Amino acid sequence: MAIEKPMIPSNVVEIMSGNESEEQVEVEIINPDAVSIEDEDGGMTIVLDPSMQEDIIGPDHMSNIAEFMDDADLESLGSELVHQFHSDRQSRSDWARSYVKGLDLMGLKIEERDQPWPGACGVFHPLLTESVIRFQAQAITEIFPASGPVRTNIVGSLDADKAKQAVRVENEMNYLTTEVMTEYRDEFEQMLFKLPLAGSAFKKIYYDPMLERPVAMFVPAEDFVVSYGAADLDTAMRYTHVMKKSANDVLKLMVSGFYKDVDLPDPAPEISDIEEKYDELDGESAYSIEDDDRYTILEIHTDLDLPGEYADPDGIARPYVVTIDKSSRTVLSIRKNWYEDDSKKKKLQHFVHYRYLPGLGFYGTGLIHLIGGLAKSATSILRQLVDAGTLANLPAGLKARGLRIKGDDSPLMPGEFRDVDIPGGAIRDNIYPLPYKEPSGVLYNLLGNIVEEGRRVGSVADLDIASSNPNAPVGTTLALLERNMKVMSGVQARMHSSMRNELRILSRVIHDYMPAEYDYELNGKFNRIDDFDGRVDVLPVSDPNAATMSQRVMQYQAALQLAQQAPQIYDLGQLHRQMLDVLGIQNAEKIVKLDDEIQPTDPVTENQRILQQESVKAFAYQDHEAHMQVHMAMMNDPKIKEMVGQSPFASAIQGAMIEHITEHVAHQYRKEIEEQLGAPLPDPDAPIPEDVEYDLAGTVAKAASKLLQKDQAEAQAAQAQQQAQDPLTQIQQRKIALEEAEFQHKREVDMAKLELDKQSKQATVETERERIDSQERQEGARLGVKIATEKDKLERRDQLEGAKLGVEIAKSIADNKS
Repeated sequence: MAIEKPMIPSNVVEIMSGNESEEQVEVEIINPDAVSIEDEDGGMTIVLDPSMQEDIIGPDHMSNIAEFMDDADLESLGSELVHQFHSDRQSRSDWARSYVKGLDLMGLKIEERDQPWPGACGVFHPLLTESVIRFQAQAITEIFPASGPVRTNIVGSLDADKAKQAVRVENEMNYLTTEVMTEYRDEFEQMLFKLPLAGSAFKKIYYDPMLERPVAMFVPAEDFVVSYGAADLDTAMRYTHVMKKSANDVLKLMVSGFYKDVDLPDPAPEISDIEEKYDELDGESAYSIEDDDRYTILEIHTDLDLPGEYADPDGIARPYVVTIDKSSRTVLSIRKNWYEDDSKKKKLQHFVHYRYLPGLGFYGTGLIHLIGGLAKSATSILRQLVDAGTLANLPAGLKARGLRIKGDDSPLMPGEFRDVDIPGGAIRDNIYPLPYKEPSGVLYNLLGNIVEEGRRVGSVADLDIASSNPNAPVGTTLALLERNMKVMSGVQARMHSSMRNELRILSRVIHDYMPAEYDYELNGKFNRIDDFDGRVDVLPVSDPNAATMSQRVMQYQAALQLAQQAPQIYDLGQLHRQMLDVLGIQNAEKIVKLDDEIQPTDPVTENQRILQQESVKAFAYQDHEAHMQVHMAMMNDPKIKEMVGQSPFASAIQGAMIEHITEHVAHQYRKEIEEQLGAPLPDPDAPIPEDVEYDLAGTVAKAASKLLQKDQAEAQAAQAQQQAQDPLTQIQQRKIALEEAEFQHKREVDMAKLELDKQSKQATVETERERIDSQERQEGARLGVKIATEKDKLERRDQLEGAKLGVEIAKSIADNKS
């Protein structure tokens, strides 16, 4: 199947050699810039630039290395990898056999039974089918809503540019998955149907150069072969995607240069046990299988140490993607599976593994493995009950040999009587019906128990809300619902994690391969390369903590009840918005606007929105003083006051305005503190180390004190200036001045009166003092005379007493002498 593919267009030069044969030689020049031709006597000299030729001949990072390797090395590599593929597939043989047996229990094929009699019941109990259909219907609405499966989250600090970038990324990925990648939803629904059966399913995300867009392909577990002992795709040494491609598809890939141009033998039909079972269930015939003219292509993602010049210098096996035709073991392509500028040569992942339940090995556990035995038992009991009812309604029996019934080869119709010839005796003596029993009630109850157990394990049982207490608290109902949905919640969480990996791979493919320009017009110059730079994290819209809408509604009802008790600590806007999203209300973003979605605007528009009871928000970079002046002017406008006062929402409008002004005050205060510091404060949403916060608090305290003093001085000056300009204040000041003048005059009069009174009193005091002095002089003179008189009396008495004493002393002395 070789193809005639010309080399890169070049100049063809005819050179005549100088020998006798006059032989003409054609030389094809691949790169004219690397060749120089010099004329010489009798011929030409062609000079090649080795450095430039090496770049042309040698493979670059994205080249197909199989084009440059030796055929013997390729043959050896192909045989070895195909052998390893068979070993990997053999390691999962037990899992595959269980899966094949369980597919019969789906009941997708009508079974015509000949035992125990032709036409016996061949129905299958729909336990397994019901579980699969319910899971698929429930999961697709959770994972892939009508608006798209993608939401975004900002990694790192949030600003206006990142917020807008997140919106563009979310819109682009939802646009691609819902409008451009037309196969995305169909492939996803097929995966959700087979995932609960097999326990594992895979998605392959890659860029298709033919379609010029990303492609997300569903890869069933039977077409994805991994060693059963592998842990996950990231650590697996090897995994293989088994593909079926027609000869024309292979030829296209060869012509495009994706596959090596080689001769391939005719395709040999090859079908696995699982594919054969699929065909049997779908009604495919063996003839159509033998006419399958598709090649079985193995795309093997493995770690290799290629031989020769392509070997790793460190001798380490590096990640490669090798494509091989399975039947002929021909290597079609070998490509490096890491980024060219990645020094660590980390493997790029193109597949995502979805698991229903974790299994004992690499592959997950599905419903076939979980409730396959219960489904088989339910089918057996159901067939017994139907067959028992058939025998009870159409009993067989024994009849005497001589009894003859006309038309005994056809059953009796209702209301029909036939002639009977009997040799003798009564008819009942010649006919004996076999004693078939009615369908067993015990068997029917057992069937109900088995089905209930299977539904419980498969988590498809319905919660009987009608029989529950309608007045029960929301928390009680939520607890019952969660207990009933435990298994499904775990499955939903695993699907959410896998879906997140798939969206990340899709985001990487968009960044690496999609054109930079968007397919639609945007308000600004934006491109995919800058938007998909990894700063925005893409997430599924599904909720890993709730598997159903009813479960989420109950959760939000419980949250709303708690919010009624303490509304000040809840973001009620966010809570109501999420509730609307859960209920599937259209245009929820227009009904309830969140703070993150409010765009900055001028103060007049903010006033309009507040009057219309719409949400507004203050932003740090706005002119807060100007905004506050405009808001206060509207609040003090008497006309607006009168109109708003007549509205039944006057208190709500006034409260919203005060709250918004308070926002501006908070931003302005932060701005003024930063002016006092001379440096910006840290991001309020970013964590601050303890030592930094301690030092910052002390510095901010000083700045706050300075700001307080400054504001106090400004307030006093403003107050004084305002009072000076107020007419009432001026009249009051004049009145105070007159009162002060009157008081001063009165004070002066009182002082004069006091002075006269003082002088009068002083004259009276002087007169009284002179009188007292005169009296004192007179009294002194009188006392002096009295004292002199008394002194004379005393002196005379003393003299008399002395004379008397002298007489006595003299007498005493005379007596002593005698």
